[in-house]
Amino acid sequence: MPMKTVASLIILVAMGVFAYTELTARLVSLETSRELFENDLLKKSEQVPTDQEQHFLLEDLYKSVEQIETRIEDMMHNKVNIQFIQKQTEKLSIDVEILKDKVRANKNGGTH
Repeated sequence: MPMKTVASLIILVAMGVFAYTELTARLVSLETSRELFENDLLKKSEQVPTDQEQHFLLEDLYKSVEQIETRIEDMMHNKVNIQFIQKQTEKLSIDVEILKDKVRANKNGGTH
């Protein structure tokens, strides 16, 4: 047999083994997650109504905290933007005053 054929066969077998290993690993992962999900459902069905109510309240509190954090982050960005705009406005005011002074100087000492 030529060497190319032998090398191709070896590569094909290696690819097949690799694909089989990946497939079985994925199946095991899916089966494990399904088992965990089923166990969680069984545990939830055993909870008393007060536990479920507390769980819902906790979930609501987490959502509220996330919304508040988002608002705070937005406010922080707004503060940075406001400070930047204030600096730019101050610079513009100074530039306008300089231009006014130049215009006044041209009118007073101009050849018109």
